[in-house]
Formats: sequence, C-alpha cells, structure tokens
Amino acid sequence: MNKIKLLNSVVVILGAVIILLGLNVGLGGIKTLGWQSTRDFVSITDAATFHAQDSHIRFIGGVWFGVGAVFVAGGFALRNLRSTLIILSAMIAIAGLFRLSAMDTEVIFSAAIAPSLAFELVGFPLLAWWLVASGKRDA
Repeated sequence: MNKIKLLNSVVVILGAVIILLGLNVGLGGIKTLGWQSTRDFVSITDAATFHAQDSHIRFIGGVWFGVGAVFVAGGFALRNLRSTLIILSAMIAIAGLFRLSAMDTEVIFSAAIAPSLAFELVGFPLLAWWLVASGKRDA
C-alpha cells in the first residue's frame, strides 16, 4: 500500500511541475522565454509571423498544462487513469527523442537541456514501467 501512495505522490508532483511549465510557456510566450526572464528574449523582425508562432507556442503551453492536469488527476484516480498516464509518459519520452533532431550536442547536453532530456528519456519510461507494474499488482 505504501508503494501505491508513493506512486500517487510522484504522479501528483510531476503533474504540478508540468502544470507550472505549461503556465510558463502558455502565459509567457516566446518573447520573454515564458516566466524565465523579465526582459525580451528576441527581437521581432516580422511581427505577423512572430505573433502567429507565439500563438502556436502558447497553445502548446496549454496542451502541456492539460497533460499536467491529467497527471494530477491520475494521482487521485490511478486505477481509472493508469493507462492514460502510461500513454502520456510514452508520448513525453517520444517527444524527448525529437530534441535529438536538432543534431546539436552542445545544446542537447548543456545544463539548460540535459536535465529535461534525462527526465524525458529515462524518468518517464521508468514511470510508465512503474505504472504498468502497479497495475499488475492491482489485478
């Protein structure tokens, strides 16, 4: 029973972190790197294209917020949302692989990206495995 409580807590905490990241991107946008900076990050040379791309990034932040909300809900309704959490964990791992498409190891393995990449490629697959294993115990 303690393992399930630990799993529930981990899922809720991860969900809360994902929600904060979603709010950061969704409400902060491209110009200031979300809430990471109080100053402008880019100079805009094509306002129409920038605003369209900023809107897309804000939408992705909203999607990320929704993923976090599902994780939080899953921490309280693990039996009902276990398969959804497994799928979302797999999606996050696959999305982490897309970082590698930049083919810029200096950036990918930098202190700014490497921790996120490690969570995506190692942490979330381990979480999925834990969720699968906990479901077998429930059955």
